[in-house]
Amino acid sequence: MIKFKINNTDYETQEGSTILNVAKRAGFNIPTLCYKEGLPHYSSCMVCMVKDNRTNNFIPSCSALVQEGMDIDISGDEVISLRSKALELLLSEHRAECEAPCRVVCPAGYDIPLMNRLITENDFEGAVRLSLEATKESVLHCFECKAYCENACRRKKVDIQVSIRNLQMFIYESHTQKRTGDALDKKQNKTDKKPRRFESRIGKMELSEQKEWLKECSEILKRSVNITDRNSASGEAESCMHCDCRAKDNCKLRDLSQEYSVKDPKDKLVNSPIVKKINHNTGLIFENAKCIKCGLCVRLCEDLNEEPALCFIHRGFVSIISEPLTEDFDNVLKTRSNEVIEICPTGALSKMK
Repeated sequence: MIKFKINNTDYETQEGSTILNVAKRAGFNIPTLCYKEGLPHYSSCMVCMVKDNRTNNFIPSCSALVQEGMDIDISGDEVISLRSKALELLLSEHRAECEAPCRVVCPAGYDIPLMNRLITENDFEGAVRLSLEATKESVLHCFECKAYCENACRRKKVDIQVSIRNLQMFIYESHTQKRTGDALDKKQNKTDKKPRRFESRIGKMELSEQKEWLKECSEILKRSVNITDRNSASGEAESCMHCDCRAKDNCKLRDLSQEYSVKDPKDKLVNSPIVKKINHNTGLIFENAKCIKCGLCVRLCEDLNEEPALCFIHRGFVSIISEPLTEDFDNVLKTRSNEVIEICPTGALSKMK
């Protein structure tokens, strides 16, 4: 048995164990982004770094094996500082927004992109319920709002903004029993303020990059802002470019950035332009600008022989994850799409809805 210390406490373990695994068994929490139990180790994110006080070396706990006499520090100031710097480096080329601009400026915090998806699917009752649950009130705030969401809508840089406010009011008035003057005291309705979560930013964008979002929406350049029936509502909602991140509520990078109080870098490194790839056979969406190159999706499917899988292309600093150079994105992961989405620590891989 190997004897060692973690945070000044003595432990024993069998030879061949990683620091991460023995720390977890001892009840310690070490953050990871590129690690998944059962897959080969590939230390890339460096947020699992710990310090060996015996040698004063910092080592990745997910791949470093426990050695006799180690004195591991997993939560000291130097370790926390190093993890924060690792997160800052990942964020420096993470050109993605956690929330869509329309939702960021909405005083009520309505999830507008999700609302548009529900309306597109003709789930009008679900769209109403979604907005009302955001504030736990019985009426919409849109009736007195100045439509800040429409001013922030990214689509207006391509043609005209989505008529978000009219959509909200139409579905509310058409699919609820309440009306704006029915026992309503708007002055007393106050939105509960929630703690502000970490938000990533894209940085400077080219017009060609902005148009990438049009791949997932209706590219109708002439639209009517008058919402009069379900068809016109669905058509207008379909024009939403869906520039939000579908993993905003399930993103390990966002959660760790908030936990370590890391601020999003003002300047972003542009290793590759924003591109949205869509597999029209499976609905799999890949956005390279959100990828942190952890390689989990590659390692998960590296033994897959019956169908093309994702892989690394190029070399060094400009390496990216992509479909094989000889394949089309529509041909990859026809049976494993859900698995790579589940294992992705960011919103780089998602499903069209």
